[in-house]
Amino acid sequence: MTVKLSSSNLSKLPAKVAGPKYDRAVLKPGIVHFGVGNFHRSHQAVYLDDLFNSGIGHDWALVGAGVFEGEKIGRGKLEEQDWLTTVVEQDSGHMSARVTGAMIDFLMPGDAAGIIERLADPAIKIVSLTITEGGYFIDPASGVFNPTHPDIVADAQPSATPKTVFGIILAGLVRRRDEGTVPFTVMSCDNIPHNGHVTSDGVIGLARLIDEDLANWVGEHVAFPNGMVDRITPATTDRERGILASDFGLEDNWPVFCEPFRQWVLEDHFTGGRPPLEKVGVQFVKDVAPYELMKIRILNGGHATIAYPAGLMDIHFVHEAMQEPLVAGFLAKLEHDEIIPTVPPVPDTVLEEYYQLIESRFSNPKIGDTVRRLCLDGSNRQPKFIIPTIADRLKAGKGVAGLALESALWCRYCFGTTDSDAVIEPNDPSWDRLQATARAAKDAPAAWLAMEDIYGDVGRATAFVEAFAHALNVLWTNGTRATLTRYLAGKL
Repeated sequence: MTVKLSSSNLSKLPAKVAGPKYDRAVLKPGIVHFGVGNFHRSHQAVYLDDLFNSGIGHDWALVGAGVFEGEKIGRGKLEEQDWLTTVVEQDSGHMSARVTGAMIDFLMPGDAAGIIERLADPAIKIVSLTITEGGYFIDPASGVFNPTHPDIVADAQPSATPKTVFGIILAGLVRRRDEGTVPFTVMSCDNIPHNGHVTSDGVIGLARLIDEDLANWVGEHVAFPNGMVDRITPATTDRERGILASDFGLEDNWPVFCEPFRQWVLEDHFTGGRPPLEKVGVQFVKDVAPYELMKIRILNGGHATIAYPAGLMDIHFVHEAMQEPLVAGFLAKLEHDEIIPTVPPVPDTVLEEYYQLIESRFSNPKIGDTVRRLCLDGSNRQPKFIIPTIADRLKAGKGVAGLALESALWCRYCFGTTDSDAVIEPNDPSWDRLQATARAAKDAPAAWLAMEDIYGDVGRATAFVEAFAHALNVLWTNGTRATLTRYLAGKL
């Protein structure tokens, strides 16, 4: 017999499943969160659940929000179980399940008026975001907010009903300003360098299209703390639902499976207060940048490094990729030769130890993270996780053979077939464009680097252009295995 997750069944949870130690009825909303996906529910929501379990912070409960029609599906799954989520932590020697209850409501995605009304509530002191790297309207090559994006232009029109997250946030801030309420803090929890500054650029950039005085007010009165977040959290499939039911006796419409490791480093800069998250392991620091750069280059760049060769070799799971000596060897060599040397010192951190931890986390056989997930959305991820590292190497006059090979592997993947000629289904918002460009690049490698919005100046740097063309030609001539073998032998 299994127990169906709901508030009424919290007292009947199976013995192996921990539940909230607090009365959810006394929780009060303090945070509206846009982007209620797996990562948010394995990370921010877990930290808050820990805080509530300790008996404090009960006026910082979460209210979900979203701007896309597709988010209604997740909302429906959570509504059926009273906004509860089961979080399962797994590694080779450990598996535990807990039900978290930090979320107490989820506004209807796309209901701009309803969301703005909640944002105007003085009880809401933080608006947080996990809207993915592609949700910030950033020009990939420059890394700067793009005010000409059609959705932003539409939100800037007089009397427009906002449809973007920035438009809705700005409308909420306008209400707070007009009603004399302290503005909420806007807190990004996405994997973007300087995510607070990027979010600020988006909100203020949109405000500037509407009214310069409004833009200045936001800049002077609203806090946008930078933060670094980390926890490997794959997508939920029937596999995870089945494991939860068979191993723990609990039915959950949308459980989250994740690794035991988690980290959150946050700038202590808030407009109207914050929960005391330092009591549950959040590191509050003056400058997040060193932690953020370390994580984005070594971990996210590492994910990109193993993703495309594994995808081309028809490897399904990330831990299986790490069991392939050519992939694991490529990761270790590229990290040590070209990526880690671009990372400045980080307080209280030994970079080699951090890399060893990353290698161990990638190798976790229980997490079920897929290579396809790592390959997703390269057009947004490469400009944030890989191309800045290339730029730094070029600036220092250092070699880029491994980074050029990583880029060539991404190009080869976007051609749309693996080395065994299996079809790669579309795996990027710009897939059609990437596939057409990758096909042109087979005979003319410079076509790939001519994607100015992705590569910018890097795509014109002679040393990189030559290294990329050579790597891509070797890939097409010899295949992924032989190319990696040559690279590891120092003969690429």
